[in-house]
Amino acid sequence: MLAVGILYKEAYGVAIIDEIENRLERKVSIGALQTVLRRLEDKGYLTSEFGEATNVRGGKRKRYFSLTMLGSRVLRETQEQRLELFKAIPRVAFPKS
Repeated sequence: MLAVGILYKEAYGVAIIDEIENRLERKVSIGALQTVLRRLEDKGYLTSEFGEATNVRGGKRKRYFSLTMLGSRVLRETQEQRLELFKAIPRVAFPKS
């Protein structure tokens, strides 16, 4: 969901994979991504629509994903929860180098 939010209107399969791999330096398979995107869409966090067919893609259309209102709310709540958890970690847990 984070990568979809970052990419906004350009969130389609390959772009999402590139975003994740570049930011996190880990490999993501297209099959794993498609499974996750389908589940997030089933839960109502994402919606998708097909773009126009292009000759560059051999007539195939890109499937663009975007956050729904529910997805945006869940993403915001998750961010707030994680920030609260980080604030709860004692400073001694982060020794200075």
